[in-house]
Amino acid sequence: MERIKKIPPHDRAVEQIIWYIEENNLKPHAKLPGERELCEMWNLNRSTLHQAIQQLIEEKILYSEKGSGTFVAEPVLERNLNDGTSTSESMRKMGYFLWTEVLLSRVEECSEYVSHKLGIPEGSKVFHLERLRLRNNTPLMIETSYMEYSRCQGIEEHDFSEESLYHLLEEYGNKLGAGEEWISITTATDEEAKKLHVNPGQQMYYLTGFINDINDKPVEYFKIVAKPDQVRFSTGLTREASE
Repeated sequence: MERIKKIPPHDRAVEQIIWYIEENNLKPHAKLPGERELCEMWNLNRSTLHQAIQQLIEEKILYSEKGSGTFVAEPVLERNLNDGTSTSESMRKMGYFLWTEVLLSRVEECSEYVSHKLGIPEGSKVFHLERLRLRNNTPLMIETSYMEYSRCQGIEEHDFSEESLYHLLEEYGNKLGAGEEWISITTATDEEAKKLHVNPGQQMYYLTGFINDINDKPVEYFKIVAKPDQVRFSTGLTREASE
């Protein structure tokens, strides 16, 4: 007869806290009851509950303020690597507004590296856009984009602190299709650290990729440096049926 395994007290405490947040529809910055009250409510010992709270703080689900208590954290930005939506669209799906600060917006000659990524001759004109993304004045990421200028002439006149890059590219006749992204780890340069309010050399997410048009020709090549405590990336898993 198979024995039923009991859920470890620590895991049960984590589940209870998450259940409590969802059941009571607690919003970001809502305060949780004190540890003593939660222990009595769920018949847990103080040490087990404290460990569970610390785990959820590390996972950015909760945060603590000394002398004030434990609170529900704002959700980190989650970008699905499969759906092809922009950063702004990802934030809107979560019910949040994203602020954009334009760091650079200009037309320039492309390097050999960028020309290879876009499939155009070296020295061709490209539109180069760099944006700092923020939520509630907290920097999240720096996005750098390159586009073949002949496909979007005049786009540099637009205000990208207000307008959507992808919507404008569509208006210029670029029907966007699929693309590819690669994610890795990098360290913040001095300049990136200053803009993202982190220490130089701190580990960061690093995304590179491109968006194609419906004819599979690259429209945008992009690079993203993102703070790992503010951004989370997800993807779907599929399994091919075995024969």
